[in-house]
Amino acid sequence: MGRITDKVAIVGTGVTKFGEIWEKDHEDLLVEAVYEACNEANVDLRKDVEAAWVGTFWTFSGVAGDAFADPLKWYGKPITRVENYCATGMDAVRNAAYAVASGVYDIVIAAGVEKILDQGSRGLPDLDKMLLGAEVTLNAESAPAMFAMAAVRAFKEWGWTKEDLALVAVKNHYNGARHPKAHFRREITVEMALKAPMIAYPLGLFDCCAMSDGAAAVVLTRPEIAKELVGDEYATIKAMGLAVETLHPFYRKDWTGLAFPANVKAAEMAYKEAGITDPRKELDFGIVHDCFTITELINYQDMKLCKLGEGAQLIRDGVTTIEGDFPINPDGGLKCFGHPIGATGCRMVAELTRQVLGRAEGLQVKDAEAGFAHNLGGPQAVAIVGIVGRPDWKPGEK
Repeated sequence: MGRITDKVAIVGTGVTKFGEIWEKDHEDLLVEAVYEACNEANVDLRKDVEAAWVGTFWTFSGVAGDAFADPLKWYGKPITRVENYCATGMDAVRNAAYAVASGVYDIVIAAGVEKILDQGSRGLPDLDKMLLGAEVTLNAESAPAMFAMAAVRAFKEWGWTKEDLALVAVKNHYNGARHPKAHFRREITVEMALKAPMIAYPLGLFDCCAMSDGAAAVVLTRPEIAKELVGDEYATIKAMGLAVETLHPFYRKDWTGLAFPANVKAAEMAYKEAGITDPRKELDFGIVHDCFTITELINYQDMKLCKLGEGAQLIRDGVTTIEGDFPINPDGGLKCFGHPIGATGCRMVAELTRQVLGRAEGLQVKDAEAGFAHNLGGPQAVAIVGIVGRPDWKPGEK
């Protein structure tokens, strides 16, 4: 199997403010992100960009390739709409990256956008109807309820506590409070997290990420073209791993909630492609899909940062704080940005790029050369892991 490692350069990134953005629609947000990315990449959307991939989950945020064509008035070009649960945005990047690596295109754009809050509903609009249909075990089950089961099991098996979950929320809110584009920019305390209203036991209000509006975009090309556009100010994609599991995880006899198989397989693919054997030693930081605080802790394990059952110990020991040995979510994660589904993964790739180039908008990971980003979507059904680093980074040189 061929490798994508270092065949694709990220030369431009664009990210809107995430949050309750009543004064703009999804088209406004997408235009803002795309032009920010193009300006950073020193490319002309009309003359230089050959193809685009746009991630949207809900049809009210755009359908088909017109989700990109109409807002940008960019017609007569190949445009693909991507949807893959919460991995939608990063899968748009993945597809665009493979197109560049194959040599079909020289310069492309991957973008993601979602405008959720205008729908007037609480949480994910019509989730049970859109995702689960007539599924008996999941019908009308909320996303917090799905992950609450994993938390209860982890508490029983490993002795994890609500205090451990609270430490995740406190860490991410500390980081997010320092990022100008985050939805929630206020620090919290462990006491606040523990006393917050219960959503789905044991997950309280601060254990759950919110919905947001937002858009993000990245411009991709080959390294030799990148040098012409931006000199040495570019990052390269080291690997992209995608794994899809069943929409019906609770029917599986081996389902425990203590690990998410799609996570494990996507991480294994990405690490193998990048030549990584010990991610905690060979990479510098990570961005994980912290839709819930329990998910972040399990992600530590699935991403092979520690052994099964040791995820809570990492947060207790401060390993994943911004000053720790392996920072996780230096931007504040979904906990502070919220989760406009089509935009999230694309925003993560933009954050990875800015971190390894030393120009993060929020907290900067010290001496960051390479890191990973991760999405987990659906009822633990799909996961994607992307690894981005400086062009000269090689595994084993941390």
